[in-house]
Amino acid sequence: MTQPNAPVSNASDRAPFATLWEESRGRLYPEAPSATRTPFQRDRDRIIHCAAFRRLMHKTQVFVAPEIDHVRTRLTHSLEVSQIARSMARTFRLDEDLTEVLALSHDLGHPPFGHSGEDALDDVMDPYGGYDHNDQSLRVVTLLEKRYPDFEGLNLTWETLEGLVKHNGPLLGDSKRAVKTEAELPPTIRAYNKRHDLALSAHAGLEAQMAAIADDVAYNHHDMDDGLRSGLFSIAEVSDAVPHVGAVFAQVHNDHGEIDRRVAISEAVRRLIGEMVADIGRETRSRLEDVKPKTVQDVRDAGHTMVAFSEAMGKKEATLKSFLFERMYRNERVNEARAAGKATVRGLFMIFMNDPGQMPKEWSVGVENMDAPQRARVIADYIAGMTDRYARREWKRIGGVL
Repeated sequence: MTQPNAPVSNASDRAPFATLWEESRGRLYPEAPSATRTPFQRDRDRIIHCAAFRRLMHKTQVFVAPEIDHVRTRLTHSLEVSQIARSMARTFRLDEDLTEVLALSHDLGHPPFGHSGEDALDDVMDPYGGYDHNDQSLRVVTLLEKRYPDFEGLNLTWETLEGLVKHNGPLLGDSKRAVKTEAELPPTIRAYNKRHDLALSAHAGLEAQMAAIADDVAYNHHDMDDGLRSGLFSIAEVSDAVPHVGAVFAQVHNDHGEIDRRVAISEAVRRLIGEMVADIGRETRSRLEDVKPKTVQDVRDAGHTMVAFSEAMGKKEATLKSFLFERMYRNERVNEARAAGKATVRGLFMIFMNDPGQMPKEWSVGVENMDAPQRARVIADYIAGMTDRYARREWKRIGGVL
């Protein structure tokens, strides 16, 4: 019997190749359905309320411990990815809530200090199975979050976990990002998959693919925005180096004349994102017309990504990314902070490996009796969950010197 306030099924309003919440493969630990929310809406709410999501507020996107209030953090980046992804999902009549939860959760596994922190953790964890932020995201939502009495983690649906680990493509097989054997998989993904098969050799649904490409759209253009506003490069410099960006700034000038620099940047970024989203729409429609998927399983079995840039837009994106790499990600100011962040992560790891008692009691109890790989993984979990400022405080507390 239908509950009085049960979620209303609107399958007829969604595309045949969308992921239907009514047909979810469920959760590892069965739960009674919500009276008012779909399974994917519950997943989204669990992400928003978890501690790891809140900590993204103080984790680096590009600038370590930002001194300027307007630059992005992992949290604001995740919100911007969610907005772009959800808008595209609506256009293709997909499940917007599943798209949103995947966008909001895609960075949960990132440690402090951005990619430099991840590189440092991967280096020190190399003898113990390595460190991968997608693997860590799965650890966060299946093991590390402690919010429920009946299970560890958040007990998210199969579809959310599938998208979380496979949004960039299959993990097993012959694709570019895949490995050949299960033994080569990151440790948490490998262990979880044995309990709850995530079909790692297939693609994820369109909702996950939308979240993944929205990350690329947001990352490039909002990093350019931050770089311009922070004075790492000028409008003239990026316009000369990246022709399609220069063309858009020229359009803004032709349409509005000499306007406030900040407004010109905002308008150009808005138009550039709009162009890229429109391109994704055209390319995705073309691929859907070729494959003609009738169900989400047809999307998973297509053998290639369905949501993508056109070849021409892909080249434009690569040009912008190359410019940002040279002028922003390897900028002297940014590099100094990156080096300090990397040294902090390395130093904390080495100290905690030698003396686990330096960690808080909830992390250190029993660690001294673990073998080296187990101890290293607990320490990596602790460090990965830190914000930039907390990592600095911990380093200062234990007498670390950079």
